[in-house]
Amino acid sequence: MELEARIATLRMAETFVISRGSADEAEVVVVEIRHEGVSGFGEAAPIERYEESGASALEFALAAQELLGDDPFAFEEIEARLRERPGEQAAKAAIDAALHDLCGKLVGLPVWRLLGLGREGPPTSWTVWLGDPDDMARRAEKVRGRFRRLKLKLGAGDGLDVERVRAVRRVSDVPLQVDVNEAWSLGEALEALPQLAELGVEYCEQPLREADPDGPALKRASPLPIYVDEDCHTLDDVAACAERAHGLTVKLAKSGGIREAVRMTHAGRALGLGLMLGCMNESGLAVAAGAQIASLFDHVDLDGNLLLAEDPWPGVELVDGVQLPSNEPGLGVREAVPDPR
Repeated sequence: MELEARIATLRMAETFVISRGSADEAEVVVVEIRHEGVSGFGEAAPIERYEESGASALEFALAAQELLGDDPFAFEEIEARLRERPGEQAAKAAIDAALHDLCGKLVGLPVWRLLGLGREGPPTSWTVWLGDPDDMARRAEKVRGRFRRLKLKLGAGDGLDVERVRAVRRVSDVPLQVDVNEAWSLGEALEALPQLAELGVEYCEQPLREADPDGPALKRASPLPIYVDEDCHTLDDVAACAERAHGLTVKLAKSGGIREAVRMTHAGRALGLGLMLGCMNESGLAVAAGAQIASLFDHVDLDGNLLLAEDPWPGVELVDGVQLPSNEPGLGVREAVPDPR
């Protein structure tokens, strides 16, 4: 097998704001793996929070050429060799997605069928990024009727997080979830969560810092289910997360790919945990990889490609709020041809 990789820059439709900062662009690594004249493609967004960058992901991906071997279906062996090199989970996820795309094309099946899974998962949430309450309400109102649930980014540190949810609730009756991105203390969480429960919020994602010792206490006291994102990366984290949360947020860019994400779902189910499939700010190529396994999850947040000014990898179809993977072989997306004008 032959591997090529490159960095691509994706432009956001609007400035994307969370508690840790804002961004107008997202940098991703795109991997192509060729075998017998067929190319498979994969993509993932390196996560700065975990000391990854486009440059470090690209370096890892290019060096991984020597680890692939000659059999694209040897997932277990390839994955074991990649795992021996620590870090760079996004690069591993892009390689994993490219291998799945390649194998699906070689046998003429979409990846979801190759894995024996259903095509349709839960409806995706739409992310309402962090802003003042009225602004968040306006943005929620703009997508009324298009999405069946909303995910609200909180954690501005200004004491207005509950008012943000209240403002959105005034203009929308769809299910709500909130994501605090590690910005609350235990006291702030205990004050806010009962009020959010009264507003019909279904669950709260990562209210405390990763590995915060107050996590188990918050799980016991919270009137809402707590899901963890920054605490939960790979299968090795699942058991510890069960002590501090009611559910897991799984992302391919954190887990290193589809196979590890599937393992995490089975472990989470065995421990009685809820499961949410998330994404980064990525194109339809990365979202397509997630959509292949969406049927395993209770909740889905796969709107990364929908937040872009233009998706360079169309093929995932939004149908009644659900991000449906294609019926075409592999991941079912193709790179758009640039407009020559």
